[in-house]
Order: sequence, then C-alpha cells, then structure tokens
Amino acid sequence: MDRRSFLKTSAVGGTTAAASTLAAPAYAQGNRTLTLVTTWGRGLAGVHDSAQYCADMITEMTDGALTVDLKAAGELVGAFEVFDAVSSGQADMYHGVDYYFVNQHPGYQFFASLPFGMTATELNTWYYHGGGHELHNELGEIFGLKSFLAGNTGPQSGGWFAREMNSPEDFNGLKFRMPGQGGEILGRLGASVQNLPGAEVYQALASGAIDGTEWIGPWADEKAGFQEITNFYYTAGFHEPGPGLSLACNLDVFNELTPSQQRIIETASAASNQWTLSLFLANNGEALQRLQSGGVQVLEFNDEIWDAFGTAANEVFQEYMDDDLYKTIYDSYISSMNSTSGWLSRSENTFVQQRNRFLAG
Repeated sequence: MDRRSFLKTSAVGGTTAAASTLAAPAYAQGNRTLTLVTTWGRGLAGVHDSAQYCADMITEMTDGALTVDLKAAGELVGAFEVFDAVSSGQADMYHGVDYYFVNQHPGYQFFASLPFGMTATELNTWYYHGGGHELHNELGEIFGLKSFLAGNTGPQSGGWFAREMNSPEDFNGLKFRMPGQGGEILGRLGASVQNLPGAEVYQALASGAIDGTEWIGPWADEKAGFQEITNFYYTAGFHEPGPGLSLACNLDVFNELTPSQQRIIETASAASNQWTLSLFLANNGEALQRLQSGGVQVLEFNDEIWDAFGTAANEVFQEYMDDDLYKTIYDSYISSMNSTSGWLSRSENTFVQQRNRFLAG
C-alpha cells in the first residue's frame, strides 16, 4: 500500500470512537512540517546558509502552512544519506549538491557541475530555458523525487595542496578530496581520490589523511581554515566552473501539496539559487586578499596540467555514453553550453577584457 492510500484509509476507516478522540493530522488543517535534511554541516559558510535561506523562504511565503525543519548533516542522517532518506520517505526534502549521488545515476553530475562544463550563467540558461529542469525531473522520477536548482557557489577553486603542482605526474599517488566525475578524472592521473563530507575535510587535511582538497572558493575555504594547514592554493579548477545546489522533494509529498504550495517551493528554490550565487561572489574577492596577505601562495595550474585534465575528462565522459539518459542529458547540456558561450564570448567576455584594460590604464 502506498503512502497516500494509507493516509486515505486511515482518515475514513477508523471507528467513530477513534475519530472523536484523535486529533486530525496537522496538515489536514492546512499546516504541515516538512523535514529538510542537508549534505552540509551546520554553519558551513555559504552552503548551509543557502539551505537555511530556502527553508525560511518556504516557511515565510506559506505563512507557516508549511514549516520547514532543517536538519544539518549528521543531525538526522549523514551527509551522503540524504538522497536515500528523501527517496524512501524518511525525510521530506534534501538540500545538497547532486554530484554526491552519481552512484544513484551518473546523470546527476550535470545538475551540479560537469568538469569543463557550464558557468553559473550558462547552467541557469540551460536549466530554465533549455530543458535542463525537465531532464532533472525525468531523472528524479526514477527515484521518486521532484528537484529544483536552489543555489550556486560560482566558480570553485582548484584546491589546496601540500606542495606546488608542476606536472601531471605530481598527481600520481596524491591523496586528494574531490567528489563526482572530477574525482574520477584525478584518479586517471594516479591520484588516490577521497569523497568526504565538507564537515570532515579540515580534520582529514590536518591529520594527513589527505594531501590536499578542493572545497568551494576563497571565502568558504578561509572559513574552513585550510590556510592554517597549507598555503599552496590553486584558484581556478577544471571540475566545478559553476556548480548548482539542489532542493529535492519526495515526489509523493510534493504531489500532496496544493498547487500554490508547490509553486512557492519552486519560487523559493529559484530565489535561493540567485541569492546563494551573489553571497559567494560578494565575499570571495576580499577573502582572497586576506588569504594572500596571510601568506597564502595563489597559483594557477600550467597548460600541461590543464591538458591532462582535459584528456582524462573526455575518457571519463565516454564511459557513460552507453546510458541513454546520461547521453540525452549530455547532448542537451553541451548544445545549450555551446550556444550560450558563443554569444557570451563575443559580448560579455570581450567587454570584461576591454573594461579591465581600461581600468588598468
């Protein structure tokens, strides 16, 4: 018996005595609490803020008819357990980054960030106007989920290393934290890749369990304290040029909501998407200056390393092309990215180059 059938049977099948003594469920009166689990430790800069902002928006916009109760990673389920918790109905919603769930289906990579893939602007263009959201839902239906973009960190850094990286061979044997297909790519270069929740990364780096890590960007990385352990910081990464964060609802729960409540969740997610991106961009510049002033060496990978990343990325992508849905999403994603970047490269990118030249002069 599915959950909705059980609720209907329970509502009308009880005895008169039971009906007279048991209070009606809260949601039958128009009020309902939704449990939101996250992949973020409580207080992780930016990403926990994003989840809390989205939760608060839903609660406020429904005037409390829906109260979203946020449980950070570890408070109800572990960071990497939120997908199963929501899919199974143990929790109602999750907020996280979907590349943590590529073991469920590799197509989830696209709704976070594909290596050498979309910037935040390009991802939003595809998601809202190029069929991306529809494909997200098609994928989610397999697992009983209804998903929305609900955040973006902007471009992420290449990471923190114990030493300078001068050639692709320097990655051989390196113990490095990187999730998703980005981690698979580093594995092709010989790295020993670890996928750790954000709240566990500092201790792993400090103890030597890992030699290096990527996290997000200057502000979140500074808050995490990685500069206390190492000072070799690569600011441009191949793996996450504009990663999206997702809010996913249990599909049965979502379908039980009124159309206006469903629209509020969609609207709150979209608002959180823009708000989160702006939050990171507003803080990263000053944080990078503080890191540099504190002795952090800000570096860039050389072309030989970038070329090795690219070669490995193509190999990883091709391994998944036998999956029809993955290939469908990939083709849609790349088509939209090429179209959007074709215009941006001749407009915004050229303008930024000329603006910087003007300001420097």
